[in-house]
Amino acid sequence: MKIIGVTACIAGIAHTYMAQAAIEKEAKKQGHECKIETQGSMGNENELEEHEIEAADVVIIGADINVEGIERFDDKVVYKTTVSECVSEPEKVIAEAIKLIG
Repeated sequence: MKIIGVTACIAGIAHTYMAQAAIEKEAKKQGHECKIETQGSMGNENELEEHEIEAADVVIIGADINVEGIERFDDKVVYKTTVSECVSEPEKVIAEAIKLIG
């Protein structure tokens, strides 16, 4: 399974990166490929490339603010949640996202 996503919190500092790390770590533990872009006070980091978006099976948006460039995912299965849920329950987030694929 190829999982991509974006995390972004109001302050754009610690929780954005904590959510990224939690999702990537859990995805790897489950045997999935995963790349999460962060959008925060440092700008956009670990930016998703077009070929990564095209190859993705599901997109996880863990954000408490509007995500820039959300239209990139218009043709994808997208699971939206909060940053705090990504940090505290990454296994649930991944499971719910995968369920959307059908």
